[in-house]
Parts: sequence; C-alpha cells; structure tokens
Amino acid sequence: MTTFVRCSVLAAAMAVAGCSGGQPASGGAAAAPPPTEVKAVTLAAAPTPDSSEFVATIRSLRSTTIQPQVDGFVRQILVKSGDRVRPGQPIAQIDPDRQQATLGAVESQRAAREADLTLAQQQLTRTQKLFEAGAVSRAELDQAEAAHKSAEAQLAAIQSQIRESQVELQYYRVTAPTAGIVGDVPVRPGDRVTSSTVITTIDQSSGLEAYVNVPLEHAAGLREGLQVDLLDSSGQVVTSNPITFVAPRADEATQSVLVKSTLRQPTPGIRVMQYLRARIVWGQQPAITVPVVAVSRLAGQHFAFVAEPAGQGFVARMKPISVGAIVGNDYVVTSGLKAGERVIVSNTQKIGDGAPVKPT
Repeated sequence: MTTFVRCSVLAAAMAVAGCSGGQPASGGAAAAPPPTEVKAVTLAAAPTPDSSEFVATIRSLRSTTIQPQVDGFVRQILVKSGDRVRPGQPIAQIDPDRQQATLGAVESQRAAREADLTLAQQQLTRTQKLFEAGAVSRAELDQAEAAHKSAEAQLAAIQSQIRESQVELQYYRVTAPTAGIVGDVPVRPGDRVTSSTVITTIDQSSGLEAYVNVPLEHAAGLREGLQVDLLDSSGQVVTSNPITFVAPRADEATQSVLVKSTLRQPTPGIRVMQYLRARIVWGQQPAITVPVVAVSRLAGQHFAFVAEPAGQGFVARMKPISVGAIVGNDYVVTSGLKAGERVIVSNTQKIGDGAPVKPT
C-alpha cells in the first residue's frame, strides 16, 4: 500500500513538470511603466496682495433726473436707453392740444383788448381837446384818462398771459438739460405723467464712482487710499482706483460700511448701475501661490500633486492643501505646501498618488 502511494505522488509530480514545459512557476517581476512627462513649477514665496472681494455698484457723479414740468399724456418718446444726447435735444413730447387751445383763447382776447385800448385812446384825445375848449369838465377828462389806463392794463395782462402760455407750451416738449447717456425710460406713449413722474435719467460717463458695501468684520482695515480693483466676469482687472470715501457710520439694515472709489479715467464697457466684482487690496505680504490648473477638488478638499525624488527619478504625491483668494491665475496657498516643492501643473488627470513622473 505504501509503495502504491509513493508511485502516485511521483507520477503527479512528473505530470506537473511536463505541463510547465520545464519553466519555473514564476516568470519574474513585471516591467515598471514608463514615467509620465509632466510640467512642474518650483514654489517660492513672493509679495502677494492681501485682498478681499465684494460687489460694487457703478453710479454717476453727474446724473440728472428728467421729470416733466406739466401734466398730460405722453404722445411720443424721442430717445431710447443708451442714446447719447446733447443739451436741448428733445426727449419726449407730451400732448399739447389743451395748452394750445388755451393759448388760442387768450390770443383772441388780445384783439379785443387792443380794440378797447384804441377806443379809449381816441376818447381821451377828444376829451382833452374838449376840455381845452372848455366844453367838458375836469371830471370827464379824469374819467377818460382812467378808462385809457384801464384799457392799457387789461392789454398788458392779456399779453402777460400769452407769454406765460407760450412758455408753458414749450414745457410739453421735454428736452435734455445736459449732455450724456440716456438711462432707463420707464414711460411709454399714452402714459399720463405729472411733475413727479421720472421719464428717464441722463448720466455722464466721465464722472463715475464705485459704491462698495463692506461687511463690518472687514471695516476695521478700511481707509482712504486703499486700492480697489474692479474685475470683469473672467477675473481680469478692468480698472484700479483708490478709495476716496469711507462712510463714518454703518448701514443699519445691511450692517456694512459704504466705500466709494472714484474712477479717474473713463473705462469702456462700464455703465451706470452696473454690478462688478470689486477687490480691495489691504496690503502686500509674502505668500506661496500655486497655479489654478494644478489644484483639484475632491469632496470639498483641495489637492495638488508634488513631484518628489524617488531613487533615480520622481514620483507624484497628492497633498491636501488649503487655499485662499485667487490672484490673477494663481491660488494663494495657506497651508499644505512650502517653498522649494515642485508642483505638477500638467497631465494631472493621467497620474495618481505614487505614479512615476518625469518633470520638465
């Protein structure tokens, strides 16, 4: 029985050896993948603006509100929002028919008053001659003189009413008092307007101010002269100007402090009542920055790949970092990286933690 078992084990061993073709069971370690070529930048502390971003509203230093001086129905709007107007250019026409009828009635009375004055003058002339000849009394002469003066006064009153009506008739055509850009026009033809109705506004682009409401937690550092950068939607600086006014009191409703920055130069593309991103620069301090393209975010945590030496080459190490504001195309790093480290800025989607890389 023992001899049979030994023979079976030997036969099985010979069969395994035959199937393996005489090669060892292990073919050796697999070949390592080639390193991925990446671009890397060496970090260094550099002067970086210490800043905070808020929202700015553009307002005009030279803004004129256009309101009619008479009541009536709007017949025609002669401008549209965004038009440039010159002084005296018509903006709107209010229906003047009633005023024209009033003026016509007053002018018709002038003819009657002129006829009365002519008659009174003739009567006064005849009475004076008769008085000199002794045919009438002094009382009759005084009565003729009084009638003449009364006719003169009535004619003067009518002429004054005519002038007043003519001036008022001009108010039915609303004109621009200054040159500038027409704002919103909320009224439409057919609307009834009064002297309190706002037809539009006229703003001059040469005098603009940025209004920024800064929360109270940042108010301690506010002072005149700090730089205010206005940014477009892509984060590029449109214009930079100093703070020219800091409100002495906080706004009770918003718990913020109003800051004004006068735009020193006309800036194309900026309009009155436009909202822009505003960055207040508190000062300069050394900080480490990393390109935005090198930072990824997973589950709310920011990460960056660092090329670390390993043997004869480099490997990628994913490091959790904390970042602050964006300055230009870089994040300000508050923790997780230090000067001298080489941050990978390309092909980050092709590598993982510990992957071999070849920085260039």
